[in-house]
Amino acid sequence: MIEDRGKKGKTMVDKGQIFVEMKAENFDLIRLSTYRTACKLRFVQKTCNLHLVDVWNMIEAFRDNGLNTLDHSTELSPSRLETIVSSIYYQLNKRLPTTYQIDVKQSISLLLNFLVAAHESEDHGNLTVFSMKVMLAIMCGGKIVDKLRYIFSQISHTNGAMTISKFDLFLREVLKLPSAVCEGPSFGYSEHLGRSCFPQQKKVMLNAFLDTMMADPPPQCLVWLPLMHRIANVENVLHPVSCSYCRSESMLGFRYRCKQCFNYQLCQTCFWRGHASGNHSNQHQMKEHSSWKSSAKKISRAISKSFGCVPSREPPHPVFPEDPERPLDLSNIVPPRPVLNNVNVSVSPTAGSPTAIQRVPGIAAAQRMNEEHSLIAAYVNKLQTSPRALDSPSRLDEEHRLIARYTARLAADPGNTMSPQLSFDSNKQQRQLIAELENKNREILQEIQRLRVEHEQACQPTPEKAYQNPTLLAELRQLRQRKDELEQRMSSLQESRRELMVQLEGLMSLLKAQAAGFPQTPPSHGASRPVPVPVRSAGSTPTGFPSPHLPQDSLAGVGGDVQEAFAHGARRNLRNDLLVAADSITDTMSSLVKELHTD
Repeated sequence: MIEDRGKKGKTMVDKGQIFVEMKAENFDLIRLSTYRTACKLRFVQKTCNLHLVDVWNMIEAFRDNGLNTLDHSTELSPSRLETIVSSIYYQLNKRLPTTYQIDVKQSISLLLNFLVAAHESEDHGNLTVFSMKVMLAIMCGGKIVDKLRYIFSQISHTNGAMTISKFDLFLREVLKLPSAVCEGPSFGYSEHLGRSCFPQQKKVMLNAFLDTMMADPPPQCLVWLPLMHRIANVENVLHPVSCSYCRSESMLGFRYRCKQCFNYQLCQTCFWRGHASGNHSNQHQMKEHSSWKSSAKKISRAISKSFGCVPSREPPHPVFPEDPERPLDLSNIVPPRPVLNNVNVSVSPTAGSPTAIQRVPGIAAAQRMNEEHSLIAAYVNKLQTSPRALDSPSRLDEEHRLIARYTARLAADPGNTMSPQLSFDSNKQQRQLIAELENKNREILQEIQRLRVEHEQACQPTPEKAYQNPTLLAELRQLRQRKDELEQRMSSLQESRRELMVQLEGLMSLLKAQAAGFPQTPPSHGASRPVPVPVRSAGSTPTGFPSPHLPQDSLAGVGGDVQEAFAHGARRNLRNDLLVAADSITDTMSSLVKELHTD
């Protein structure tokens, strides 16, 4: 009970969410009911992500969920309705790129609540199959001519003419959409509304239906339908013209030009809300523009039109064949009772044929099979030549009937078309063929096993193959080369270290001579050579000198004073003095380098 209340509360919140967001858009400020209704339904379409679902994808979803096999008056339970809507959005996410995925759960909740709200505005029962088809076909994306063609297929008879009672039912269902967005008073349903749309026509075919629905203007009760599609087409159209009221530099969407005031143009927001300035009045006639054409294009089009290069008026829709594509009549393929082969068929002598014909066993069956194959080939050719036939709601039913009758013929023919002797010979040949195929199958399995064993043996690495592998040999050569380079680098570092220690020994002797009172002339600029700066490493002391724990062979060629200073012993004062002297030598050498640069 608590879970049901929680679910009901969540549904109510989601139900009110779409209407709260729609109210925040201030669509009620639009003064014309037609534009107000079209804008509200376009907002619902985009909020529910229905503008991403094409009408052909919607028809495919109806077929996949089995709605084509149900009667139009069949009621859909809430669980069945949720299953259908879920399949629509999950299939949509499969078609969209991964970076543009939609929130499926939120879209399902919003659409379900809107459909229920639209249905409850007029009725109090469950949604029917026809009601759901009409609402989703109108609210999804795609061309209006494709939507109207699908609607006509649902309300027309098998002879291709529209049924006025079904068109009345279509108007009742489609006008629930304006009522759901609080526009019922402007676009409500009345009893004689269907007949008023086609007052002079007794038999309405597809082209006449499209002419009426896509006329300018269309029937008053459906004037918002083509406008909603025009709004969707001009949402991203930019007009590089300033609005005469709000003074915006460019217009996005529709552009309205006054036929009385010179060069007076309004953006769609100002026109929809009834703004006017100067001598312009809301009573003036305005022309709606959905695109921008430069002056050069206008002049060229006028010249082409004057020479007859451009037709004066394009048809609102392509002309479709009046006769509908009839489904295949497969009732005459399988006879009601088996037909024997060895029968005498009498033919009238007036037809110029013999009086009796003895049929050869198997010829009648071959003829019937050829008829089956020709029907299948004709159906496949129809699917290839007519792309729209793939999306026909009755395609699967035709294919199922064709397959069922073909299998029934295959099941009925063998016992009736073959004599016992022919049947025995055929069985013997089949057994021989099966035996040969079994022998070939065993040989193939043995060959597969042998190849698998050879492959496993080839994949096992051996030392001999490893040394014969050119890739491994190349890697070994690279490793040896790298080892030689590292050894050369170590030897050069040891040599540099030994030279540093020798220089340090010379500096120490110089210090001792200065301390004894015998000053020596510093070396000349030309004979001096720079003392390399020691590099700090992990094995060096903070002053940059090598650690005293280094092996003795690393100090080979260095005077005894240096070795004695860095050896383990009791003379620690000499080492400290040496470090202090090294700091002073560093300062002296830096000043010497500055003087050299100055000279």
